[in-house]
Amino acid sequence: MHQPKLNIPQQDNKPSIPVDLIRTIAIVAVILLHAAEDLTTVTTMDTSQIFRWTAVDIYQCVGRMGVPLFVMLTGALLLMPSKTYEDLGTFFKKRFSRIGLPFLFWAVIYFAFDIFILNELATAQSPALYIAQGILTGPYDQFWYIYMLVGLYLITPFLRLMVAHANNQLFKYFAVLWFIGTALVPFVYLLTPLKVDANLFTIPAFVGYFVMGYYLLRVKVNRRFLTGLMVASLAATGIGTYFTSMIYGGPTSWFFQEYVSPTMILASIAFFTLLISSKSATETQQPQSLKQKLLHLISENTLSIYFLHLIVLYVLHIGVGGYALNGNTVNSIIGVPLATALTLVISLAIIVPLKKVPYLKKFIG
Repeated sequence: MHQPKLNIPQQDNKPSIPVDLIRTIAIVAVILLHAAEDLTTVTTMDTSQIFRWTAVDIYQCVGRMGVPLFVMLTGALLLMPSKTYEDLGTFFKKRFSRIGLPFLFWAVIYFAFDIFILNELATAQSPALYIAQGILTGPYDQFWYIYMLVGLYLITPFLRLMVAHANNQLFKYFAVLWFIGTALVPFVYLLTPLKVDANLFTIPAFVGYFVMGYYLLRVKVNRRFLTGLMVASLAATGIGTYFTSMIYGGPTSWFFQEYVSPTMILASIAFFTLLISSKSATETQQPQSLKQKLLHLISENTLSIYFLHLIVLYVLHIGVGGYALNGNTVNSIIGVPLATALTLVISLAIIVPLKKVPYLKKFIG
């Protein structure tokens, strides 16, 4: 039976996006963030530790941009109006082949890691309940991103229709609503005893990044302004983290490093806009240099690196061959970038050969 087509305006014209560059920077940022967390043992703000704490604070601020970069890139790639005609079956089949099988494979790996290495079952009330909860929320920390990504996939068909018909005014309206509800309302509550009902603004945090990823392909902003905005926002994130740690302590210490704090939103959006307007976005037809080949190698393995890297960091942290890389053995100022580089190299050294095994590639990711 003939299916009538919707009149969808073709607005994207297949813009050139430096996918390899953005994915590589994003996965390095994620590893940097987790390396900074693992290598930080400072619990007081005494003078002897202030420089170390400040360096780790900066590393974490930079690393926090990794996930927003991934989400905005995904939105830029999936929300193009030319893809609105893709039927639901084709869309979800592609998404499952991309993350479904790797999710199942790595979930088994991390359940085994939890049970046999970390001995998590020893403290669980019920093995069955432990497994069930692990399935619902993920067997390890980094799996939250996959659940969030699935949520974005589920509403992508609706968002495609929205962005296909939205003009710049509507995009700006969406961005303002998202920023006010997600970033400014919690900020006001941090500084004052006033609290706004959360139901007033209902755009989920990462939906905003997802839609902005496509919208930012349509805007032109001075690169100097973007650079200044990113640097200023990261500086404000670091300074804000310092003062919230001194004044409030506890979980509130990391308010400014939340993915949707006002400063992190501005820094991440500015950085993404800089990257999509970079020279790399126009060089896809040029012969591949060693740098481009390296970027592509990392880019095509970002999902598997994302899954594996926490195990590699854990092994580095507890030590191999009598040497451990943690906050007690190496100053975090040096240790964080060192652990980041080693984790990336080791992850690739494990993943690339495994992907050459027949039928294993589609499971590794």
